[in-house]
Amino acid sequence: MGASVGTRSEDEPMMDINTTPLIDVMLVLLIMFIITIPIQTHAVKIDLPTPNDSPAPPIDPQRNKIAIEPNGTVLWNAAPVDLNTLRQYLELTTTIRPTPELHIQPHPEARYEVVDQVLAVIKRAEVQSMGFVGNEQYANF
Repeated sequence: MGASVGTRSEDEPMMDINTTPLIDVMLVLLIMFIITIPIQTHAVKIDLPTPNDSPAPPIDPQRNKIAIEPNGTVLWNAAPVDLNTLRQYLELTTTIRPTPELHIQPHPEARYEVVDQVLAVIKRAEVQSMGFVGNEQYANF
């Protein structure tokens, strides 16, 4: 008869699990997963802004001037703007430190409605340093 190791007899069931086939199967699966994983590109996808040929907003870091013409045209540093663009310029000026002065010069014959709309835009933009210039032109009216 064969030599027996330990005290186990031939009729008793084997209590130890043979893990070698399990480890072999797991290693094969691991290799298959590694092979099937797509190669990662180490790039970050970013939506870049499209090139814009428009010039930067004409904002003076010291003082800016809003003029209102008799025909209702609003001028920002002598360039015509609409009220939405004016608001954007004013919001940009509030981010500059120190905050630039804002000079307002409505023409004596400008409609009050347009001046009121411009003043409302200035108030909504929370401009802190503002003043009216050219008040001497109203002395004759």
